[in-house]
Amino acid sequence: MSWFEDFDEWFKKWRKFVEEFEREVEKEIEGTLRPLSERQGTKKGKSNIYYYGFEITMGPDGKPKIKEFGNVKPWGRPLVSEESEPLTDVYEEEDTVKVIMDMPGVDKDDISISIEPDGRTLVVEAKGSDRSYRKELQLPAEVDASKAKATYKNGVLTIELPKKNKGSRGTKIKVE
Repeated sequence: MSWFEDFDEWFKKWRKFVEEFEREVEKEIEGTLRPLSERQGTKKGKSNIYYYGFEITMGPDGKPKIKEFGNVKPWGRPLVSEESEPLTDVYEEEDTVKVIMDMPGVDKDDISISIEPDGRTLVVEAKGSDRSYRKELQLPAEVDASKAKATYKNGVLTIELPKKNKGSRGTKIKVE
């Protein structure tokens, strides 16, 4: 047998292996998603949408930081919720904390932002006609919610929170 014939035979076996592997992966994915859709059901006029992602960034200490977002939580059996967790970036500056969230598909009037009385917990919720978001996060510093500003443009919510002097209560923030 020539080298080309040996290679051709090896390639045929490799292709068969890859095709079988792909079929097994498809069966595994189908087996994972079917129970989820059976449990979740579908709401009238809506189909189930599974949304999961992650972002890897390098922290200031040189270590990678992983942020997850979406409506699927991959702990053990995947848990799917109606609300998606938006991709969120938090930047601490000298006098402010800036929070940026990707929340496409909702109107600014659908967004509710609040700071808990501790001054360090931000809660953002949005319920649009076909999308819902919810995110609760701990801020890196105590903030003054009474001086906060929020803007929503092209599906991106930006919240600027001045760092706080002690002694204030939880406050709602109006989106502009």
